[in-house]
Amino acid sequence: MPFFKTPFNGYSVKFSPFYESRLAVATAQNFGILGNGRLHVLDLSPTAPTLSNLVSFDTADGVYDLSWSESHDSLLIAAIADGSVKIYDTALPPTANPIRSLHEHTREVHSTDYNPTRRDSFLTASWDDTIKLWTVDRPTSVRTFKEHAYCVYNAAWNPRHSDVFCSASGDCTLRIWDVREAGSTMIIPAHEFEILACDWNKYDDCVIASASVDKSIKLWDVRNYRVPIAVLNGHGYAVRRVKFSPHRRNLLASCSYDMTVCLWDFMVEDALVARYDHHTEFAVGVDMSVLVEGLLASTGWDELVYVWQQGMDPRAVVLAFEQTSGKGKKLGDSYLCGMYSCKLEMNAIRWNRAMYGSALRCSWKLSINLFVVGHPFDV
Repeated sequence: MPFFKTPFNGYSVKFSPFYESRLAVATAQNFGILGNGRLHVLDLSPTAPTLSNLVSFDTADGVYDLSWSESHDSLLIAAIADGSVKIYDTALPPTANPIRSLHEHTREVHSTDYNPTRRDSFLTASWDDTIKLWTVDRPTSVRTFKEHAYCVYNAAWNPRHSDVFCSASGDCTLRIWDVREAGSTMIIPAHEFEILACDWNKYDDCVIASASVDKSIKLWDVRNYRVPIAVLNGHGYAVRRVKFSPHRRNLLASCSYDMTVCLWDFMVEDALVARYDHHTEFAVGVDMSVLVEGLLASTGWDELVYVWQQGMDPRAVVLAFEQTSGKGKKLGDSYLCGMYSCKLEMNAIRWNRAMYGSALRCSWKLSINLFVVGHPFDV
């Protein structure tokens, strides 16, 4: 399956709603702690399993998230670590971009989502505890939503109601908002630990998924939210993103700091449909194509972007590439990579990552096993 190597650590990946072979990737240098960022627009080859870089845009700070415009096929919204929101036009050269830079958030912008029904506005969520509503043609925000008591990690529009959205925060609550109302219309104490992501079901506009540092995903019906309709356990560490399928009501995807991407059917008892362990660092971005059923994409801190069809092995092409190119430092039949020591503080998880090493052990039969030297962190 196709893959792409980015120069920086991956943070988010989104398929284009206009072109089935196009996707964009947000990346940040030095794991998003400090340094530059880059926004990539990639194209899938129609004749070979490869991803090519159509255009890229450099930023002075990391890019944490992105969203495609629902009304203009070439517009991208980028959430930047310096607190800015940048709008790019991929039809213009990099020197003519960004076409607009918006500076209102006072801390890192962690999420952005374009309105899929009204198609004239987008949301940004920030570590300054606020959510902002914008339109592309205005230099200032339309409105600021401030009720959360801690970082807002994610905000997502309802797929059917153009004025309704949800937000996920480090204050352990999931909130429902209507832009016509003065404040939030519903507060769900969804988890006992920080909530990193949320998404609406594309076929039932009353169902929301929340993903948390507690390693779980919970499904909520806003008509009766006192008890979750399902709890999905299976990730080993914090769940970083969750995404409902645009094609199947009961299917959703998630990615986690346990380096895996999972597919779930929340309506059956054995909910885990598939687990993909192709990343060798934190898996932090996942998306499902609106235009091609079963097509998935993921990115992670291992600087790799994968695109694959559900049921296929995302690593097949990567393994063939690494064994023919001799990538990595060979020690016997092992390839050592990603050894570093650093102290991180982000996404509500604090840990000392001292001499954490990962190694890929490859055989000529294209099999792969991941083993970890030491323990990266405890949640």
